[in-house]
Amino acid sequence: MATRKVYWEDDDCHSVDAVVVRIDGDRIAFDRTCFYPGGGGQPPDLGSAIIDGRGLVEIVGVAVDPDHVIWHTSEPAPDPSWLGRTARLVIDAERRMVLARYHTVLHILNTIALRDHGAWITGAQIGIEYSRIDFCWEGFSGSICAELEHKVNEVVAENRPISSTNMPEQEFARRPDLLRTLEVKPPVVGGQVRVVSIEGFDAQACGGTHVHSTGGLGRFSIYKTENKGRINKRLYVRLAP
Repeated sequence: MATRKVYWEDDDCHSVDAVVVRIDGDRIAFDRTCFYPGGGGQPPDLGSAIIDGRGLVEIVGVAVDPDHVIWHTSEPAPDPSWLGRTARLVIDAERRMVLARYHTVLHILNTIALRDHGAWITGAQIGIEYSRIDFCWEGFSGSICAELEHKVNEVVAENRPISSTNMPEQEFARRPDLLRTLEVKPPVVGGQVRVVSIEGFDAQACGGTHVHSTGGLGRFSIYKTENKGRINKRLYVRLAP
């Protein structure tokens, strides 16, 4: 049975009570979780689990399988007797917030890049100290960076609300405007695609975590660019704390 994704229901949910439903070696599956398993360039959450109010394990890795079961790699490995027991799951909230800020600002950047320059995403890697994003971008030059910074920071300063909703897969198929990549398609869970919207600015398919408004992002800057091919360009970005 698919794991209930509490992190989709509430971006601020940093802990949740759950039940151990499966154990496989050093991996545990719960009936629900606040741990994001990674995707779209965003790494998975890290944290801990307290089993039956006693046994504490560190969650050092999280991944989702094709059946939408989310597996939590623990140190030390779980005891098989934990099956069916209750657990308190707690993520590293500070780390999650930084990743969510970067993920959100990349939404703003990729929307401007596609809208104003016809640039599609070819890859991304979200981190704690900086993030990077790759575009298929004809005619890119370093002089464009100042323009991008200005436009992104304008949206940040407008403090636009951010929300998410689910859309039926059939409806999503009729909305190419919700895509930002040409090759990687968003996950479909239970016939639904998750769409994240920045009010009055953008909507795009995304399964990651985000902040509640653009005003909480901090000042955006592009500090380095690289050529990764004739038209594949990599931008390295930072957010002020």
